[in-house]
Amino acid sequence: MADIARPESRYGNRPTMKDVAARAGVGLKTVSRVVNGEPGVTPDTEHRVREAIEALGFRRNDSARVLRKGRTATVGLVLEDLADPFYGPLSRAVEEVARAHGALLVNGSSAEDPEREQELALALCARRVDGLIVIPAGGDHRYLEPEIRAGVATVFVDRPAGGIDADAVLSDNFGGARAGVAHLVAHGHRRIGFIADRPGIHTAKERLRGYRAAMEDAGLDVADAWVSLGPTDPERVAEAAGAMLSGPEPVTALFAGNNRVTVTAVRVLAGRERPVALVGFDDIELADLLGITVIAQDAAALGRTAAERLFRRLEGADEAPATVVLNTRLIARGSGEVPPAGG
Repeated sequence: MADIARPESRYGNRPTMKDVAARAGVGLKTVSRVVNGEPGVTPDTEHRVREAIEALGFRRNDSARVLRKGRTATVGLVLEDLADPFYGPLSRAVEEVARAHGALLVNGSSAEDPEREQELALALCARRVDGLIVIPAGGDHRYLEPEIRAGVATVFVDRPAGGIDADAVLSDNFGGARAGVAHLVAHGHRRIGFIADRPGIHTAKERLRGYRAAMEDAGLDVADAWVSLGPTDPERVAEAAGAMLSGPEPVTALFAGNNRVTVTAVRVLAGRERPVALVGFDDIELADLLGITVIAQDAAALGRTAAERLFRRLEGADEAPATVVLNTRLIARGSGEVPPAGG
């Protein structure tokens, strides 16, 4: 049987400077000068080269420039979860700072998996990004030490690095949680439940610490049944809330440890006859219309501050790694001001 010729793929065969030179009838050096904006080309020749570039759809290959200059004008952003609304304004702020510095932002999600975080961060380094902004999923970042020594500027955001000394930009998780729980105490609550993310996560630990500090400040004991840390999937959170809201002495208020917990808590509390107060850490969409009291972080400020610090490093700032902590703010909208039943 005769071999059947396979059609050549139209993809992956990008035009080269050699193709441009052949079409324009000039040498490679002339094309290089036009592409890179260098002098020494007559207007007529430049016009012919640019016509050839447009006709062929040629795009400059920046990989060669990387080899010559050692910089890619590219930074990487490792997020925890691209689907989480909290990371939208953070990512946009990083992108705006990168753009202002003439750099391209490449991002990806670790899906809350430490191994995937490491794989993604190292893949970005292998593609020679100039810097990294990492929202950690894991607690050990020693794998990045060789990259940092090799010159990859690295800033951690939302959570600090584990096992290495590196720049970090964080929210005041402890102070924000303390203020949110104190707000519930001030409105008469003495039995306050706390539901948050997994205990190994820095933000969850700090918010739990803030919750306990506020209860201690008010001279209130904390029953073990009032605290639940774990995955933030709706089933787990709803089960934890249901347990706290039942029994002979149910909690009269809930402090939700992040936006995902808050959304589930709103659903659990909807339609209940007995009023239950709610304060959530992180603002959520429609919280203003639903009247949800929150401790708000400034996600955009987190991203902007981290990116600005990253580019200061890239521009040669030689200073010891530092941790920047940004304030949170309480936004009272009604749900956190509900008094205890019978109060």
